[in-house]
Amino acid sequence: MKRLLLHACCAPDATVPLEDLEAEGYAVTLYWYGANIHPQGEEVKRREAMLRLAGGRTVITGDESVAAWMEAASPLASEPEGGRRCGLCFRRQLEGAARAAKEEGIGLLCTTLTISPHKKADFINTIGSEAAEKYGLKWLDRVFRKKGGFQRSVALSRELELYRQSYCGCVFSLRRGEIND
Repeated sequence: MKRLLLHACCAPDATVPLEDLEAEGYAVTLYWYGANIHPQGEEVKRREAMLRLAGGRTVITGDESVAAWMEAASPLASEPEGGRRCGLCFRRQLEGAARAAKEEGIGLLCTTLTISPHKKADFINTIGSEAAEKYGLKWLDRVFRKKGGFQRSVALSRELELYRQSYCGCVFSLRRGEIND
């Protein structure tokens, strides 16, 4: 089995990618990044859902602090959802995942972010490819929302009784009431 590190933004979005990748024969290690999720209680709910979905699979937790994320993202607080702040957030998450993959000796990297119909898959895959290249890894370019992937994730989340959030996670989208899967 080929080892793969899967950056998982949340448990619901990880359902289909995890199922599909394992069906393809990948040995998946999950990567959780929670520095961008606010408030802290929300991060805890999402992390616990991820750990429940993981079962016995390995989950690596990112080590970036909330303070570091806030310092980087605050200058972009007024950006709209999908703007430069989101690009910064995706880059920080995927570079953290790439560093973790390199440290673990896992040469292949992918993300669950492309399951969302609210996110630009080409943009995410470009950032992921750049992060992988920076750390000497290969990027598995996927758009998991294809072929009903997003709808399957909603159904699987319901079936598994996973906590499903109503916003992306960042304090800026929460404050403005922007909802992004």
